Amino acid sequence: MQTSTAARPAVELTARAIVTGVVIGVLLTPCNVYSGLKIGWSFNMSIAALLLGNMFWIPIVRVFGGTKWGLYESNISQTTASSAASIISGGLVAPIPALAILSGENLPWHLMIVWVFGVSFLGIWVGWWLRDSLIVRSSLVFPAGMAAAETMRDIFSHSRDGILKVRALLTSLTAAAVFNFVDKIVWLIPRWSTGPGMKQLTFYLDPSLLLLGFGSIIGLRAGMSLIAGAILAWGVITPQLVAAGIVGVDPAAASWFEPAVSWLLWPGVALMLTSSLVSVGLAFRRSRERLARAAERERDERRGIRIAGLLAASVFVVILQIVVFDIHWTAALLALPMAVLLASVAARVTGETGIPPIGAIGKVSQFTFGVISPAEATTNLMTANVAGGAAGQSADLLNDLKAGHEIGATPQYQIVAQCFGVLAGSIAGSFIYLTLIPDPAAQLFTTEWPAPAVAVWKAVAELMTSGMGRLPPGAAGAAITGALGGSILALAAEYGSTAWRTWLPSGSALGLAFVLPASTSLTLFAGAALAALLGKLAPAWSARFLLSIAAGLVAGESLFGIFALLI
Repeated sequence: MQTSTAARPAVELTARAIVTGVVIGVLLTPCNVYSGLKIGWSFNMSIAALLLGNMFWIPIVRVFGGTKWGLYESNISQTTASSAASIISGGLVAPIPALAILSGENLPWHLMIVWVFGVSFLGIWVGWWLRDSLIVRSSLVFPAGMAAAETMRDIFSHSRDGILKVRALLTSLTAAAVFNFVDKIVWLIPRWSTGPGMKQLTFYLDPSLLLLGFGSIIGLRAGMSLIAGAILAWGVITPQLVAAGIVGVDPAAASWFEPAVSWLLWPGVALMLTSSLVSVGLAFRRSRERLARAAERERDERRGIRIAGLLAASVFVVILQIVVFDIHWTAALLALPMAVLLASVAARVTGETGIPPIGAIGKVSQFTFGVISPAEATTNLMTANVAGGAAGQSADLLNDLKAGHEIGATPQYQIVAQCFGVLAGSIAGSFIYLTLIPDPAAQLFTTEWPAPAVAVWKAVAELMTSGMGRLPPGAAGAAITGALGGSILALAAEYGSTAWRTWLPSGSALGLAFVLPASTSLTLFAGAALAALLGKLAPAWSARFLLSIAAGLVAGESLFGIFALLI
């Protein structure tokens, strides 16, 4: 139930709330950059940011006095931090490294910061424009936003659950950091496998608490799809490719991942692509009448601010495309309506399922601009980055606006917080990315940095610019098979009976397993299975604490991994 605005205190948008959110956002942004390059997924950091902010301010105020840290300041803080952490939607773990591989060099740090900020800034204003139709006048749930609102209510109702959730997050964060210290610094925890051949095929259990945490979030269906895809790709297809000489490997090499993934990514990308596109298309068809209402004129005092902000962000992004990447002005302008259209679709899917279809949205824009500007990889990648990135960012940020709506917060204050958040995230994320991946061509598509999202963007850009002739032997037929399989799975999920739909593989997860080491899929599956088991044995405990524990595991391993690489 929404909190009455009449009961809201005057204290809401404060300097300490913004500064707290910026600091937490700078700490959490590297987690999503790290996990995005590792497994192609990111984590909604709203609840982690909320718990960390309250963990700091509530005891500080109790001990030293001062203005009470309240519900609405806490909301501004978590909005700022989660906006910073969602910055990878701006392209840091997909089109930007894909362009670096194709061009041979990373963007300079200052241009990268400005570019990522520009794309994300546009996403803020698109999201605010859609807020009224998709949140105020709609029954969309936005699960991540609702979960953040419920957590805020728990904490400020002084329930014991709020304190226990903070403890759970900190305990799991510390445990993940200590575990990784033991694993990487003191002694190497063994990677269990059944023999040398299986290890070369990447079949070993990776003792990663980050992967276990992510597995517990994605659910059993995605986990089972990943393990099925790993068995198919690395246990069935790869040995046949090696035996036939299609994929050349060194028999003495510790891993065959790099030579094999250059072939496997084509059926894997096709599976992910068609599954996601068909699913988004079906969602668009279901909601076309409601999407039309998103264009309704809003009669409120903030309409002028929204128009001015959206116009300023649009002009800024168009100028960036032309100046930084020498993109023709017609293509640069076309990216703007594409961003609004795709944001409408992405936001509705996110509101219904909690999963932003950023990958599929990016591919729609890539194919569109591939038709408009063929044989131009930079135009294909970076115009698609604007359209898909702004759409993905707006879908992520609507979760914050949903949480604020549920507690009666002031939306324009949240927009200010989001602007500070994406600025902080652009700076922190760009520096972390450049520190981790100074040489994308040499470092990515390896067992250390599989970078599946980069592989997909690069593959589509090459396909649109060079055609099917660049594919390895047999990969074209495999890609067509993967495309058919992804389409069939998406259609079956939409129209199949409820009884067996639960056990139907996810096309996106199945395809993802083709571009991840089998060890990653195994550990993600283990996390999903463990979470499902806990959900059966202790449903009340799981509902209260599992998400906080998972957030701590993701943050702990990511932060330690970055720290270890820096030193």
